[in-house]
Amino acid sequence: MVRVGLAVRLEAKPGKEAEVAAFLKSGLALANQEAKTVVWFALQFGPSSFGIFDAFPDDSGRKAHLTGPIAAALMAKAGDLLSSPPKIENVDVLASKVPG
Repeated sequence: MVRVGLAVRLEAKPGKEAEVAAFLKSGLALANQEAKTVVWFALQFGPSSFGIFDAFPDDSGRKAHLTGPIAAALMAKAGDLLSSPPKIENVDVLASKVPG
């Protein structure tokens, strides 16, 4: 069961939209290696607006994710790809339907 999550908003720099999309798609392999990352989605809201939503059974999973390889890669690329720093919000999952 998932109880907590992260909602992350990303805005690509002009001309970097395809690179942001490719970067997010490549994150799936890393997310699959995280045992406590129950769900992970890379999203595109519009031409330059992207996001990530992931969920965890508890706060220890969320904290592990925030200090893991996906977060490190995102922060390393943020200055080159994004027009502003990622907006990362901790969220509580009130209800969910996930494969089990």
